[in-house]
Amino acid sequence: MIKKITFAVIVILVGIQFIPMKKNESGTTDFDLTTNYQVPEHVATIMKGACNDCHSNTSTYPWYSNIQPVGFWLNHHIEEGKGHLNFSQFTSLPLRVQNHKFEEIVEMVEEKEMPLPSYTYMGLHPEANLSDADRKVLVDWAKEQMAMLAATYPADSLKMKPRPAPAQ
Repeated sequence: MIKKITFAVIVILVGIQFIPMKKNESGTTDFDLTTNYQVPEHVATIMKGACNDCHSNTSTYPWYSNIQPVGFWLNHHIEEGKGHLNFSQFTSLPLRVQNHKFEEIVEMVEEKEMPLPSYTYMGLHPEANLSDADRKVLVDWAKEQMAMLAATYPADSLKMKPRPAPAQ
């Protein structure tokens, strides 16, 4: 019985290697963050190493992403990350949402919730292990963008609208 189960597991693991995976490599940049915001080189370097793989339309895939089911898990992780924040589509969002995303960047980076610890486990993606100085650079930059928006647009255009209470 154990031999049959082991054989079935091996067949499944080998079989899923042939299921194609659509990778996040479109490179679409029509609404990229850099089209409306100044991103200094040192900020761009930090973002490229720590943020863009999961939060842009251009991911760099490690060698092990070609091994399933790891590749499926990574792709799901990337799609989830882009669902929360996609720098390649950033300027297509309403101004209030853009401003809110900068607030979230500040919060998530300050509280060390980003990059996710799973992204840096076991020395994987060492460029994403942000130092306190790197975190300060990202937070200060995001706050500068929020200040620029506040100086350029009316305050009510930058406030998120309250969500209605859920029906009971």
